[in-house]
Amino acid sequence: MATWLRFAADGKTGFGTLEGDAIAVHEGCMFSGATPTGARLALADVTLEAPCAPTKIVALWNNFHELAARLKVAEPAEPLYLLKATTSVAAPGATVRRPAGYDGKTVYEGELGIVIGRTATNVSEDAAADYIFGYTVVNDITAADILTRDPTFPQWARAKGIDGYGPFGPWIVTGFDPATARVRTILNGQERQDYPLSDMIFPPARLVSLLSREMTLNPGDLIACGTSVGVGTMKEPSNTIEVEIAGIGTLSNTFVQ
Repeated sequence: MATWLRFAADGKTGFGTLEGDAIAVHEGCMFSGATPTGARLALADVTLEAPCAPTKIVALWNNFHELAARLKVAEPAEPLYLLKATTSVAAPGATVRRPAGYDGKTVYEGELGIVIGRTATNVSEDAAADYIFGYTVVNDITAADILTRDPTFPQWARAKGIDGYGPFGPWIVTGFDPATARVRTILNGQERQDYPLSDMIFPPARLVSLLSREMTLNPGDLIACGTSVGVGTMKEPSNTIEVEIAGIGTLSNTFVQ
């Protein structure tokens, strides 16, 4: 198990592994052939960036049994997903702002994120785990009132693709087993979500396999596994939103209206 992150320090960006309160700096490619440089930096002396730069972000909807039951909708026979803009990415700790042209509700969605480590095209479910580099924490922020603004066309990509509405991190953990983990979301100090990842309709290996049958998944691509019960609106002028998965870490951001 290793914890990989990207950082900015002294005007430069880099990546490495977290070892206690220090970063072992690496060079090369995080996903293939990364080698340590011997340099070490204190975690407190750097600014964390999003832990990878995906070529695409695949976001699932209706991927948890409990939420489907709560919403009284049928469980899907195949993954239901959209693509979030890569410009929606925000770093851990970043302040996310509601765009000036939108004055409606914005909701949080705490989720598990899968990070792809090898080019995956039409892979089997049995082999899919070999294509997963590791796991991270996602807040799939959504401009809820945009979704159904036009009755003829649900605007998923627009509602979820706003600049900054896709924070993830703080890092990527390899060798993590999500089967026994839970997602907790805390809004302004109050727990709003606490659900088990074992409740997924399409767990990680199956997701990777099914998605790879239709689109090539590249190293660094991010799959947001969908959320469960407890999604809600961020109502205060300034909101602290934390998504925690034990064994990975806590993603913390501020959302400003």
